[in-house]
Amino acid sequence: MALIIIALDNTVLTVAIPTILRDFHTELPSLQWVLTGYSLTFATLLVIGGRLGDIYGARRMFILGAALFGLGSFLASIAVSVPTLLLGESLIEGIGASLMMPATLAILSNTFAGPERAKAFGLWGAVAGASVAFGPVVGGYLTTNYSWRWSFRINLIVVPMAILGALVFMRPTPTGARRQRIDIPGAMLLAAGTFLLVFGLSEGGIYGWLHPLRTFTVLGHSVWPSSRPVSVIPVVFVLAFALLVGFRACERARDRGGKDPLFEFQLLEHRSFRFGLITTAVLAMGQLGFLFVLPVFLQDGKHLSALHSGLWMVPSGLFIMVGAQIGSRLTRRINTTFVVRAGLLLEAFGLFSLAVVIGPDLTFAAALPSFAAFGIGLGFASSQLTNVVLSEIPTTHAGAASGANTAVRQIGAALGIAVIGSVLSTQTTNSATRQVRLSALPPALRSTVIARLHAAGVGFTPPSGTSATAVATLRHILEQGLADGARPAMFFAAFVVTMGAGLSFLIPRIATPSDELLTAPGHVEPDPLAAMEALDLL
Repeated sequence: MALIIIALDNTVLTVAIPTILRDFHTELPSLQWVLTGYSLTFATLLVIGGRLGDIYGARRMFILGAALFGLGSFLASIAVSVPTLLLGESLIEGIGASLMMPATLAILSNTFAGPERAKAFGLWGAVAGASVAFGPVVGGYLTTNYSWRWSFRINLIVVPMAILGALVFMRPTPTGARRQRIDIPGAMLLAAGTFLLVFGLSEGGIYGWLHPLRTFTVLGHSVWPSSRPVSVIPVVFVLAFALLVGFRACERARDRGGKDPLFEFQLLEHRSFRFGLITTAVLAMGQLGFLFVLPVFLQDGKHLSALHSGLWMVPSGLFIMVGAQIGSRLTRRINTTFVVRAGLLLEAFGLFSLAVVIGPDLTFAAALPSFAAFGIGLGFASSQLTNVVLSEIPTTHAGAASGANTAVRQIGAALGIAVIGSVLSTQTTNSATRQVRLSALPPALRSTVIARLHAAGVGFTPPSGTSATAVATLRHILEQGLADGARPAMFFAAFVVTMGAGLSFLIPRIATPSDELLTAPGHVEPDPLAAMEALDLL
């Protein structure tokens, strides 16, 4: 239940942006910080939240995180200005989610073993994947028929039930005989480094990857003007790299000194954890080829409403749920790592086949087989990959490892949006510009349209005062341009997921449930000689 609201929170709000803009009488850049802020806060504090679960108990951190999430949702639901919405949605909810998410994985990892473990992670993956796919539909329905505020009010219904369920059904997590100390310097270095890294990946397209596109401001004050020769983004990446290198050095020093590091880099010696994290990042990056490119194409290329484009995504969510359940059942017969590899290849095939059929005349029936392959493959890979990543992690470090797993997934998603979004925007602009030059539009209008295309990209709108005939021509050009941009973006996403499938071969074989039973503490291996002696006695 908690995982549903964490995954839904950002996606349900995206479709409500136009309504919130009108209600608050504000502009898009100020509201974008609300959406970006939640992801930044969430990704920044995941490892810290997981480590707090290791120290104080995963159930305790789960309950605390849920309570904070509910408080943030309440503030956001009554907000009458962007700052209040930013405080409730981005800051308080983000902190609550960063405590809850690692706790959900740590509790599953420490509670279940054998066939139950694969089933539990299968359900976790099904809920996570389906929630992302259903988010736009839920948000569109609530915004259209009730109010965008219900996107937060539903959390106020779920949170008390989740807390009550945790108190009644979850066993308290053992925290060890010795209370470990909190690594404050490491937490500060990691939080700052992760924040800058995710910020750079998320905002590079807005401020410019190298050449500045706009002035970087903080609370209305100009920090990095657009007149400078280089954008603020390279500076952000350099600072992020320096802070993360400092974090690694700090943790190594604390480990050698016998102190309690925030994250033990020795965990990376486990091949399933090390290569599983790399595969997770690549997988998250490739997933955005579907979850980011397709809605843009449907709304701007096929001119569907946010609600209707969300309905197109519903089958993929259903197939994710089906795939997660089939994948967990397959782990009873075949190796878990093989299920992950098969899922990645199936997901890559779904992206590739969708890239082949995508175009201005794309129909739902033509896209459905691709949705099925993508969803089932994602259901296979996403849930069982998390199972693999945590399979060798000791109970005392499950929280920090779970936080690292989710943080890597967030970083991969941000990188996927940045790279795949750049491919989509660049190819769309190039295709539309080429068609405008070859069109029969007046020369002056062609020059104006080309300039606007380079400035707005996929968000292009015809200049005011354009004749109806010219508007129809430009609309057709943009539709074809978006198809020409979405196709290579999908192909690139398929290539990235295929790379993830290749990387998954570096993950060692994970024991199947039958293997685990053979090595279980209460299992006694049959002795053939003793059996023969018993037969002789008979």
